[in-house]
Amino acid sequence: MYLGRVIGSVVARRKVAGLEGAKFLVVQPLDDRLDESGPFQVAVDTVQAGPGDLVYLVGSREAALALDPYFVPVDAAIIGIVDRMHRPERGDDEQNWTP
Repeated sequence: MYLGRVIGSVVARRKVAGLEGAKFLVVQPLDDRLDESGPFQVAVDTVQAGPGDLVYLVGSREAALALDPYFVPVDAAIIGIVDRMHRPERGDDEQNWTP
């Protein structure tokens, strides 16, 4: 699992079987300090995330299993929206995010 910030959406007229009706979002991957940690990714949304949301994602096989019917051809799937994050090993206070 890894963190990301939703920065946009993708519209596709044609989709492979199993992805009809699925929403695709553009996500900027982030590290635990919420700094950018790689290039943008397109991820299928399973939790109704929106622009600006801090989300957590899975990749590879886990992403392919995140939808019904499972094992669709995707490389990344958004599986949760982060409400707050606590990093005790860094001595940080609890941090809250609101949309």
